[in-house]
Amino acid sequence: MTTRSIPLGPVMLDVEGTHVTDADRRRLIHPLAGGVILFTRNYLSAGQLAGLTEEIHALRNPPLVIAVDHEGGRVQRFRDGFAALPAMRELGWAWDHAQQEARQLAQEVGFVLATELLAHGVDLSLAPVLDIDRGASSVIGDRAFHSDPRVIGELARAVLHGFRQAGMNGVGKHFPGHGHVSADSHHEVPVDERTYEAIEAADLVPFRRLIEAGLGGIMPAHVIYPKVDDRPAGYSTVWLKQVLRGRLGFDGVIFSDDLSMEGARGAGGVTERARAALGAGCDMVLLCNSPQAVDDLLDNLGYAMPAVSLARLARMHGRLLAGGMPRLREDARYARALQAVAALGKREGELPLA
Repeated sequence: MTTRSIPLGPVMLDVEGTHVTDADRRRLIHPLAGGVILFTRNYLSAGQLAGLTEEIHALRNPPLVIAVDHEGGRVQRFRDGFAALPAMRELGWAWDHAQQEARQLAQEVGFVLATELLAHGVDLSLAPVLDIDRGASSVIGDRAFHSDPRVIGELARAVLHGFRQAGMNGVGKHFPGHGHVSADSHHEVPVDERTYEAIEAADLVPFRRLIEAGLGGIMPAHVIYPKVDDRPAGYSTVWLKQVLRGRLGFDGVIFSDDLSMEGARGAGGVTERARAALGAGCDMVLLCNSPQAVDDLLDNLGYAMPAVSLARLARMHGRLLAGGMPRLREDARYARALQAVAALGKREGELPLA
């Protein structure tokens, strides 16, 4: 296979199955492609996944960024051959009993999660979730660490530290906070009627803490906060440029949430949605589970990736682990972390999307 020298583009897309098809390859070498997001359908075994990611990375130089929603609990795309990661709520419960131990456990969870993905050629997990559990959102629920934003900041920072020890960055979601609304943005457009001051005092606390810790990426919510802006956060220059870039000083990658979700449809067709997200301040847009929509977007977007976005995206490549899982299983640090994670609670089910 010949590696093509093509600068990364602003679109993160998916692939159809467990290997790269001709149709996948055509999309992945398109100049607008910049990353790939994997799902459960893309996984059969450790060897197959490693082969898939190797093939994707070999298509281009610089290589496409390969990501996955791999949070633990209900949202863990790869299971057989991977550690059973707990829902992040388990770490919140641990905090309520012993704070320092919970910090250490959170770091170990982050290390196991990241090392296993890196050993299979995956650059990035779209985690951690920084939403506050207010008991209102079933789509967030136990994906959230806690109901206290300060605790979320402490535990998520520890998870990010574990990521970093392994050689992976993190993506905090869903900015500026999805936990206050009951509607699921996969299926409808949630509306959060709170003032900016109320959101700043609570929901922005964990985002600010993680930005201070050097978080590499943030994903905005497909939620409208009408007392701040009448557009969903992912299409809002107020939220992305004025608040996230300006007031919070974030200089990492802003990834849109999936543009095929119902919460994203207000901007029009898929090309209009992508333009709205990129114009509002996103560096990269996600489009999943619709090959025809991806083709339409690649044919019609016509967007040049700014140099600053290219620099930000380059920092999201992971430090892939040579030797894969056989080498990782020989690592004493991994073995200790795995033992600690095994003591935490289990999870059941899986959400269709993150």
